[in-house]
Amino acid sequence: MRDDDKGGGADRIAIRALHKRFGALEVLKGVDLTVARGEVVVVMGPSGSGKTTLIRCMNLLEEPDAGTVTVCGRTVECGGAMRRRERARQVRAIRHRTAMVFQQFNLFPHLTALGNVAEGPLSVRGMPREAARVLGLGLLDRVGLADKADEYPARLSGGQKQRVAIARALAMEPEVVLFDEPTSALDPELHAEVLAVMRELARDGMTMVVVTHEVQFAREAADRVVFMDGGVVLESGPPQEFLNHPVHPRAQAFLRLVAHDTPAPPPGGEPPARPARWEHAR
Repeated sequence: MRDDDKGGGADRIAIRALHKRFGALEVLKGVDLTVARGEVVVVMGPSGSGKTTLIRCMNLLEEPDAGTVTVCGRTVECGGAMRRRERARQVRAIRHRTAMVFQQFNLFPHLTALGNVAEGPLSVRGMPREAARVLGLGLLDRVGLADKADEYPARLSGGQKQRVAIARALAMEPEVVLFDEPTSALDPELHAEVLAVMRELARDGMTMVVVTHEVQFAREAADRVVFMDGGVVLESGPPQEFLNHPVHPRAQAFLRLVAHDTPAPPPGGEPPARPARWEHAR
């Protein structure tokens, strides 16, 4: 935990009355959402529901038109007049506490896997080169890619690229990691290696918001599933409750469409209990 965050509330993220419009299209229509310290929240919904815009608003990659975004105790009032320097300071404070993993990896093609992971600590955090190298090697080992440190992205599979992207995100020592459909660009057989790394992060107590259609990941790793459609949150609850007994008709229809991704639950209808992670929360 950062020294200036001690004594803060339990919520890592608090979104209040968030609105976002692209021209005539209103994508977010007053969304409220909180994410507690150490919580893993999966956001689901059909295409065009606003889930990717929501997650991009969390670290202000998209500027909301109205509402408030609070991340790790730093609040940005959106839509009002503010001096450019003050707004840049607020955005920087939030981005220093978050990291994002994108659908398309976004690796630097001219850098090796190790170079990609070490670049942030070197250029943003001002870490000495050898310290950044040691950190990068440790994180590549953590995601199972210690033997790929000197490979360039062009020589890596999609699953390997995404694991490098996760290691790169962790190199900034974030308090929250945001995932925007991290397996959607992968062949199905490569999903497992990326999801395994994400499950490990969940077990370690990392606060995570994951936009995904991976029902089994939600069942095994999430603390809560949030279902969006039409720019609003229609339903939210524990994964077993939501996935087995959705209440809203739109959620029921959506889960029928993705049911082929959902292995049958174990006898008794519940997966094995996951270890409590709150005492390890960051």
